[in-house]
Amino acid sequence: MAGPRVDATNRGLPADRPGGNPNYKSGRDADSDESGASKPRSPKRSPSAALNLSMNDIQNKIGNLALTNTYYVNIALTEQLKTHFDKSYKDISKGGIQKFVDEKLGYLCSEATLPVSSYATAEVKDNYMGIPQEFAHTRLYTDVDMTFYVDSDYSVLRFFEGWMDYISGGNTKIDGKSEPAAGSDVGGNVYRRFVFPDFYKVKTMTIKKFERDFKRELTYTFINAFPKGLTAIPVSYGPADLLKVTATFNFDRYVVEREIAPAASEKPAILSEEPPKPQKPLTPAELQRQAFEKSVGKNRVFRSEAAQEIAAKYK
Repeated sequence: MAGPRVDATNRGLPADRPGGNPNYKSGRDADSDESGASKPRSPKRSPSAALNLSMNDIQNKIGNLALTNTYYVNIALTEQLKTHFDKSYKDISKGGIQKFVDEKLGYLCSEATLPVSSYATAEVKDNYMGIPQEFAHTRLYTDVDMTFYVDSDYSVLRFFEGWMDYISGGNTKIDGKSEPAAGSDVGGNVYRRFVFPDFYKVKTMTIKKFERDFKRELTYTFINAFPKGLTAIPVSYGPADLLKVTATFNFDRYVVEREIAPAASEKPAILSEEPPKPQKPLTPAELQRQAFEKSVGKNRVFRSEAAQEIAAKYK
């Protein structure tokens, strides 16, 4: 039996192979179809376009990422709280307790948590056969923890202790006398009378999240917030570390406001303190003068005698 026909077209490949294809591959480099005949493999695909992007291209597409260490905390105290601190904590309320909160406490916040919320849902099984559904009916807010550095005067720690002391009324004696001075013996029985919530809940407590360029910021405003508790503050011998206190705040709800700084080219409009003065109506001669200047040009040199007469007339 004669062997397979070989010619120059197929470069020595057996002619009974598919079409005598010069690109034919055999062995591990060939694929087989359902009949068992070998066929050339398809060319490899080019890598995805995303793999060809440089770091600059990716940064241009994604933009700058937000940082975790640029924020500011502010607490707007109620008038009752201000009176309480000015009366019982004069050492930390020099110049006003609100000034202490704005200029010192807000910058000593070492850790804060941006608020999150969830929904309480009810399950319904009767709308569709075999398909349970859930529907939201109540929005739930979780407490927020804030950690503050304690200064060497313990003003931060005494501020939160004073706030919580005001909520529960302090150590008041049963005989109705005012609470004992610091360092004196309390003695006897005491009772606590809690203050009305509108007095110790602050209307607004904010966390401003911004970036280093100050172009954009997010303001989280907590409504009716108050310190629910303070975590234990451990102290021990050994390597010294910064003393911190963590306060857990409860609140009714929060709102988010997004602010964008104006562009550098945009200048705020400056309102004049004095109203603009009303302009006097032009006389007929002045109106004719304006019409003449518009027709011949204000800076034109009048050469003709007629033009000079008209210019002299409406000068």
